[in-house]
Amino acid sequence: MLYYLFEFLDTEYQLSGAGVFKYITFRTSMAVITSLLISLVFGKRIINFIRAKQVGEEVRNLGLQGETQKSGTPTMGGLIILGSIIIPTLLFAQLDNIYIILLLITTVWTGLIGFLDDYIKVFKKDKEGLKGKFKVIGQVGLGAIVGSMLYFHPDVTIRQKAEVSDRMEVAQNTQRLPAFSDEEKSTKTTIPFVKNNELDYSAPLRWINPSWGHLGWLIFIPLVIFVVTAVSNGANLTDGLDGLATGVSAISAITLGIFAYVSGSVIFADYLNIMYIPRSGEITVFVGAMVGACVGFLWYNAYPAQVFMGDTGSLALGGIIAVLALATRKELLIPILCGVFLVENLSVILQVSYFKYTKKKYGEGRRVFLMAPLHHHYQKKGYHEAKIVTRMWIVAIMLAILTFVTLKLR
Repeated sequence: MLYYLFEFLDTEYQLSGAGVFKYITFRTSMAVITSLLISLVFGKRIINFIRAKQVGEEVRNLGLQGETQKSGTPTMGGLIILGSIIIPTLLFAQLDNIYIILLLITTVWTGLIGFLDDYIKVFKKDKEGLKGKFKVIGQVGLGAIVGSMLYFHPDVTIRQKAEVSDRMEVAQNTQRLPAFSDEEKSTKTTIPFVKNNELDYSAPLRWINPSWGHLGWLIFIPLVIFVVTAVSNGANLTDGLDGLATGVSAISAITLGIFAYVSGSVIFADYLNIMYIPRSGEITVFVGAMVGACVGFLWYNAYPAQVFMGDTGSLALGGIIAVLALATRKELLIPILCGVFLVENLSVILQVSYFKYTKKKYGEGRRVFLMAPLHHHYQKKGYHEAKIVTRMWIVAIMLAILTFVTLKLR
């Protein structure tokens, strides 16, 4: 909203300083500051309100270190994160940008799914929360919406690097460098560690029949549904220790925000030899709000936590990260960038699968880990919660650096 106000003041009245709102870097900085202030200033009030309503976490007795101290800690703190993301985005982002619209839809949609789950657990005293099938239906529905908009919306385009002959012609006739082709609809994405690293999801259909290229959505939309569901659940499973999901999510968001900025800049896209995605630079403003919200929430969520984000926050953070990766066409980097989420997910799948297999074969279920998800395994081994969280942050930072390395290591 402020973007449009200051754009009007700059255009109509040439107000001194109003033009600074045109710059993504300035608006991103303002989004970070605003989201931090909202989460820090209003966070305590929201926590007190939640505590007054006796919205506390009932911790199951699992024999984990420090478990008893957590009982009664307010939950649904994800409301702090959601508000700290949405308000700065509405203030500083271009609200007609398709990527901003998608990210706001994702934030509200996944936040509502998580809120329903927390509400049923806390107020209805049902420890199971929202039925798993309804969670999945909600995530699949969001994935279908995101996939359809990314595939069909006319503003979701890429620009290919011009051929050498075309670049010479451009250089002779204009002073503009670098040279890219006109905008085009495409289902191409980036393959890490590969030269000429672009994969077209519609290629298999074209291989079967050259006239089937327009049916690329049959592959693309199911893929988007899978990514959104997997990453959202991965973040949800990671949210088991104070500050763990929040810190890992902030690291992933910063990484994807940088990718969005360079992908939306013709200069950086040319220099780094990556896909140029018009209008994707605006995503950086949203990422700024998200990072500020996560860091501000850590003020209250760091060990020992004064509030838990609950599914309201964890499902939203995971869904946002998934859509960020899809929008910047870096979804194939998710196994690297979101390695912590992936390992947490796999630990649960492996634990459950092995337990069922051994129970069927030997009549007694056996376990791979002392407890799943993985962070609880290390708790069972006697590691302090704060040490586990810090080490997982370090792993997340290393994975983020490795993700950046893929820009040049091909």
